[in-house]
Amino acid sequence: MSLPAPRGPLSQTLLDVLTGGAAVTALTAAAGSVDVDRPAADVLGDGDLQLALYLMYQLHYGGLDGVDDGWEWDPALIGARGRLEAVIEAAIRSSVATTPGTVTSLPRNLFAMAAADTGPSLAAHVARHATLEQVRELLIMRSPYQLKEGDPQTFAIPRLRGRAKAALVEIQSDEYGGGRLDRMHATLFATSMRALGLDDAPGAYLDQVPAVVLASNNALSLFALHRRLRGALCGHLAAFEMTSSLPAKRWVSGLQRLGLGTDASEFFDEHVEADAVHEQIAAHDLCGALVAAEPRLLDDVVLGAATCLAMDAAVATHTLDAWAAGRSALRTSSTLQRLQDRTSA
Repeated sequence: MSLPAPRGPLSQTLLDVLTGGAAVTALTAAAGSVDVDRPAADVLGDGDLQLALYLMYQLHYGGLDGVDDGWEWDPALIGARGRLEAVIEAAIRSSVATTPGTVTSLPRNLFAMAAADTGPSLAAHVARHATLEQVRELLIMRSPYQLKEGDPQTFAIPRLRGRAKAALVEIQSDEYGGGRLDRMHATLFATSMRALGLDDAPGAYLDQVPAVVLASNNALSLFALHRRLRGALCGHLAAFEMTSSLPAKRWVSGLQRLGLGTDASEFFDEHVEADAVHEQIAAHDLCGALVAAEPRLLDDVVLGAATCLAMDAAVATHTLDAWAAGRSALRTSSTLQRLQDRTSA
């Protein structure tokens, strides 16, 4: 992933450290000055903090161009990351309402949470009203996750046992196309991006992605990279699968309405059926089996599911509010303007 532009002093310091322009002690000091008790809304909207944490997490995925792989486990950098993680975890726990229920009622509770989610629907907007430019914006905002779809959840495989592990492997096998590169969900999403004239390189639009999208990705990576939060990661996955099938169908309708072909819609077609199956596996065989074996993880499973729903709602609200005001949901509209100029030419 190419290095983005900094969004403030914290991400600037991190980039300076990673590229050899500053000592890691500068990062320790910068992270140490971040207030752990900030209001949750401020944390979600802090692009400087969210970008810094996103880049730190990227070291555990595909890495960063020109950055030594040794930084992944540098003790000082991990210490600084821990400070930022404390900020986002505190924000999540203070702002996400949960009702754990019981171990035996967990699958029903998860489905009830998804059914009760009445937040704004980006998929419904795509189906009925979205312009081509708005669809492009949505693909750009989804790209930080979708271009590595499945990877965060894979971190949980060695942290689970028994039925829960087998269930997660079954879901992940589908995410990775059953071993076929052309059927990997990340590959299908990249095809959708290219079909709409977008660059499918990881991080190509990171400068344009708003802070709330980075926060959503960071919450998932927080759960993924900490064994103690494996329950939250599984709950997040369950909620994601439960709220994907119908929206995927709406996406297909919207893309067809705009006259786009199968290259644009195949990613979403794949999720209509796959996620309808995955939601049952995730609720019963993954999360249900996990808490049956480890009841103490019940609260975290529900926390993860609630976080997924809350973050999706925050992204949708940000996006639809921007469009209602007649402006781009991205940080800048320069990317789309370049696309329009190229199409006109």
